[in-house]
Amino acid sequence: MKSLTERQRQTLRFIESYIELHGFAPTVREVAAHLTITTKGAHDHLRAIERKGYIRRSSRRSRAIAVMETTSEKIEMAEVPVLGTVVAGMPLLTEENMDGTYTVPRSSIGPGNHFAMHVRGDSMVGAGIQNGDLAVIRQQPTAENGDIVVAMIDDAVTLKTFYKESRRVRLQAENPAYLPIYATDLKILGKLSYLVRQYR
Repeated sequence: MKSLTERQRQTLRFIESYIELHGFAPTVREVAAHLTITTKGAHDHLRAIERKGYIRRSSRRSRAIAVMETTSEKIEMAEVPVLGTVVAGMPLLTEENMDGTYTVPRSSIGPGNHFAMHVRGDSMVGAGIQNGDLAVIRQQPTAENGDIVVAMIDDAVTLKTFYKESRRVRLQAENPAYLPIYATDLKILGKLSYLVRQYR
């Protein structure tokens, strides 16, 4: 059996975790949405993975992707608490109460403690983050330039790209319609680790 490329492994892990969570396979459109690629690109990945013997597909049904038993490994899952809404726009007070949990493959988020927040707004669309996405955040108090972070300013939180300047921090939107937010007193809550999007 031929080995997979890293992108193909990512695709296979998504299919396995989707089946683990939902009990049925994702559609090609859902695979494309997860990978942020075109439907044709998703078809190409699936065709290559099938040729290598890791999955079997049927062209007659939309969710007919089966992972071959001999290639599937046990997927370690992680329960991530959902803590309300983070605004991809101007900061807005977040809900303090936990709003359930979300299960993600541990291999997709890595080590450490995580929390998740629903994204509201369109200021990060240039980074592929859209209104309604669920952002999974690795808890950490620091960030490097270019990291996408959840930051708290005056008891409000926002999702932005972090840049340290000489005497202040710039929280940069990834949409030219929004101005940067400058602050000298803020708290980094964590760094974006994983993004969940429901295809509609």
